[in-house]
Amino acid sequence: MSNNGRTHNVFLSGVGGQGTILASNILGQALLNAGYDVKKAEVHGMAQRGGDVTTHFRFGAKVFSPLIKQGEVDYLISFELLEALRYINWVKPEGKIVLNNYSILPPSVSLGKMEYPKDVEQIFREHFKENVWVVEGNRIAKKLGNIQVANIVMIGALSNFFSELNPQQWIGAIQELLPAKLHEINVKAFQAGRSAIAASRF
Repeated sequence: MSNNGRTHNVFLSGVGGQGTILASNILGQALLNAGYDVKKAEVHGMAQRGGDVTTHFRFGAKVFSPLIKQGEVDYLISFELLEALRYINWVKPEGKIVLNNYSILPPSVSLGKMEYPKDVEQIFREHFKENVWVVEGNRIAKKLGNIQVANIVMIGALSNFFSELNPQQWIGAIQELLPAKLHEINVKAFQAGRSAIAASRF
């Protein structure tokens, strides 16, 4: 990612309770601190019941609208596989996708009315080839001792694409937005997520 004057579009999707909004706030704070103009819009579906939660996120030298048009997403970061699949058509052909390898069964699947899609990762790879990165966000968070920091693991993975921001700028945003007692675990989660795909080709 380079600051070539254009606006960059990031779309975050997840399920209520996964921390999608906090993740977008950290992304926004880091970019604001780096001097970018940032606009975002959040959609909270049935968030409290495990419904979908999405954030349109745009940044650049000057951004006039927070909403992203379908087919214009540069980066899709999803905290749940089915929620990623819902928005596959929003991503540019050359867009980059970061997926949390985690499934939450919606009520329709739990009740046997629908089947959960199989091979979500493969579907994305068929469309976007090597521009798909899968992260074991929940597994990494559990290993760190707090499943609730899976969203920060995913932000750490996403941070690899933002060459203008160094790790300390991201950590600074985390520390600004979270209480001191949560700094250590969330910084560890960020670093673990960043390391998860740091050796990949961007």
